[in-house]
Amino acid sequence: MAERDLAQHHPVLKDDFASQWMGIRVNKAQYGDVEIQMELRQEMLNGFAMAHGGMVFAFADSAFAMACNDPTDTEHITVASGVDVNFLRSARAGQTLTARARAVHQGRSGLYDIEVTAQDSKGSQPELILVFRGRSRTIPRPKTD
Repeated sequence: MAERDLAQHHPVLKDDFASQWMGIRVNKAQYGDVEIQMELRQEMLNGFAMAHGGMVFAFADSAFAMACNDPTDTEHITVASGVDVNFLRSARAGQTLTARARAVHQGRSGLYDIEVTAQDSKGSQPELILVFRGRSRTIPRPKTD
Protein backbone atom coordinates (compact mmCIF):
# COMPACT_ATOMS: atom_id res chain seq x y z
CA MET A 1 0.00 0.00 0.00
CA ALA A 2 1.33 3.42 -0.92
CA GLU A 3 2.23 5.86 1.84
CA ARG A 4 -0.49 8.31 0.77
CA ASP A 5 -3.13 5.58 1.00
CA LEU A 6 -2.30 4.80 4.63
CA ALA A 7 -1.70 8.44 5.53
CA GLN A 8 -5.24 9.36 4.48
CA HIS A 9 -6.46 7.29 7.44
CA HIS A 10 -4.12 8.69 10.08
CA PRO A 11 -1.13 11.10 9.94
CA VAL A 12 1.04 8.77 12.07
CA LEU A 13 1.11 6.38 9.08
CA LYS A 14 2.59 8.87 6.59
CA ASP A 15 6.18 7.67 7.05
CA ASP A 16 5.43 4.34 8.74
CA PHE A 17 7.31 2.07 6.35
CA ALA A 18 6.90 -0.97 8.62
CA SER A 19 3.09 -0.72 8.45
CA GLN A 20 3.33 -0.25 4.69
CA TRP A 21 5.51 -3.37 4.35
CA MET A 22 3.09 -5.39 6.50
CA GLY A 23 0.27 -4.47 4.13
CA ILE A 24 -1.94 -3.04 6.86
CA ARG A 25 -5.46 -2.03 5.90
CA VAL A 26 -7.24 0.51 8.09
CA ASN A 27 -10.89 -0.26 8.81
CA LYS A 28 -11.34 2.39 11.50
CA ALA A 29 -8.94 5.04 12.81
CA GLN A 30 -10.44 7.26 15.46
CA TYR A 31 -8.57 8.70 18.40
CA GLY A 32 -8.80 5.92 21.00
CA ASP A 33 -10.65 3.47 18.74
CA VAL A 34 -8.84 1.67 15.91
CA GLU A 35 -9.30 -1.46 13.82
CA ILE A 36 -6.75 -2.67 11.27
CA GLN A 37 -6.19 -5.87 9.27
CA MET A 38 -3.43 -7.62 7.38
CA GLU A 39 -2.84 -10.93 5.65
CA LEU A 40 -0.24 -13.13 7.29
CA ARG A 41 2.36 -13.82 4.59
CA GLN A 42 5.03 -16.53 4.40
CA GLU A 43 7.84 -14.05 5.09
CA MET A 44 6.12 -13.25 8.43
CA LEU A 45 6.51 -16.82 9.74
CA ASN A 46 9.07 -18.28 12.11
CA GLY A 47 10.93 -21.59 11.77
CA PHE A 48 7.87 -23.51 13.03
CA ALA A 49 5.69 -22.23 10.14
CA MET A 50 3.63 -20.07 12.49
CA ALA A 51 3.41 -16.30 12.82
CA HIS A 52 6.63 -14.81 14.14
CA GLY A 53 5.82 -13.21 17.49
CA GLY A 54 7.60 -10.03 16.49
CA MET A 55 5.35 -9.66 13.45
CA VAL A 56 2.17 -10.00 15.49
CA PHE A 57 3.60 -7.62 18.10
CA ALA A 58 4.49 -5.06 15.39
CA PHE A 59 0.97 -5.34 13.96
CA ALA A 60 -0.59 -4.68 17.39
CA ASP A 61 1.88 -1.85 17.95
CA SER A 62 0.70 -0.14 14.75
CA ALA A 63 -2.89 -0.20 16.06
CA PHE A 64 -1.60 1.17 19.39
CA ALA A 65 0.20 4.05 17.66
CA MET A 66 -2.94 5.09 15.79
CA ALA A 67 -5.17 4.81 18.86
CA CYS A 68 -2.98 6.92 21.13
CA ASN A 69 -2.02 9.69 18.70
CA ASP A 70 -4.66 12.38 18.26
CA PRO A 71 -4.70 13.09 14.51
CA THR A 72 -5.74 16.71 15.14
CA ASP A 73 -2.87 17.52 17.54
CA THR A 74 0.07 18.96 15.61
CA GLU A 75 1.98 20.07 18.72
CA HIS A 76 2.47 16.64 20.40
CA ILE A 77 3.23 13.02 19.68
CA THR A 78 2.37 10.02 21.82
CA VAL A 79 4.92 7.24 22.21
CA ALA A 80 4.96 3.90 23.98
CA SER A 81 6.31 3.89 27.51
CA GLY A 82 5.79 0.16 27.97
CA VAL A 83 3.69 -2.80 26.95
CA ASP A 84 2.62 -6.16 28.27
CA VAL A 85 1.87 -8.80 25.69
CA ASN A 86 0.43 -12.29 25.95
CA PHE A 87 0.59 -14.73 23.05
CA LEU A 88 -2.43 -17.03 23.35
CA ARG A 89 -2.45 -19.02 20.09
CA SER A 90 -0.41 -19.26 16.93
CA ALA A 91 -1.50 -18.03 13.50
CA ARG A 92 -0.66 -19.43 10.06
CA ALA A 93 0.15 -18.01 6.64
CA GLY A 94 -2.95 -17.01 4.72
CA GLN A 95 -4.94 -16.02 7.78
CA THR A 96 -6.30 -12.52 8.18
CA LEU A 97 -5.22 -10.80 11.36
CA THR A 98 -7.41 -8.10 12.89
CA ALA A 99 -6.23 -5.75 15.64
CA ARG A 100 -8.72 -3.77 17.70
CA ALA A 101 -7.28 -1.01 19.90
CA ARG A 102 -9.35 0.80 22.52
CA ALA A 103 -8.41 3.55 24.96
CA VAL A 104 -8.80 2.68 28.63
CA HIS A 105 -7.44 6.08 29.70
CA GLN A 106 -6.23 9.02 27.63
CA GLY A 107 -4.16 11.91 28.92
CA ARG A 108 -0.50 12.80 29.30
CA SER A 109 -0.10 9.14 30.28
CA GLY A 110 -2.44 6.71 28.55
CA LEU A 111 -3.52 3.10 28.75
CA TYR A 112 -4.73 1.07 25.76
CA ASP A 113 -5.93 -2.49 25.22
CA ILE A 114 -5.31 -4.18 21.89
CA GLU A 115 -6.63 -7.61 20.89
CA VAL A 116 -5.45 -9.46 17.79
CA THR A 117 -7.53 -12.21 16.21
CA ALA A 118 -6.80 -14.58 13.32
CA GLN A 119 -9.36 -15.90 10.85
CA ASP A 120 -8.88 -18.22 7.87
CA SER A 121 -10.18 -17.52 4.37
CA LYS A 122 -13.10 -19.93 4.82
CA GLY A 123 -14.76 -17.52 7.24
CA SER A 124 -14.20 -19.55 10.38
CA GLN A 125 -14.78 -17.96 13.78
CA PRO A 126 -11.92 -15.53 14.57
CA GLU A 127 -9.57 -16.81 17.29
CA LEU A 128 -7.97 -14.51 19.84
CA ILE A 129 -4.20 -14.89 19.40
CA LEU A 130 -2.69 -11.93 21.28
CA VAL A 131 -3.63 -9.52 24.06
CA PHE A 132 -1.52 -6.35 24.29
CA ARG A 133 -1.79 -3.63 26.93
CA GLY A 134 0.10 -0.50 26.01
CA ARG A 135 1.13 2.40 28.18
CA SER A 136 1.79 5.72 26.46
CA ARG A 137 3.27 9.12 27.15
CA THR A 138 2.41 12.32 25.26
CA ILE A 139 5.37 14.60 24.64
CA PRO A 140 6.05 17.77 22.62
CA ARG A 141 6.61 17.08 18.92
CA PRO A 142 10.37 17.09 18.25
CA LYS A 143 11.60 20.00 16.15
CA THR A 144 12.65 19.02 12.63
CA ASP A 145 15.21 20.92 10.60
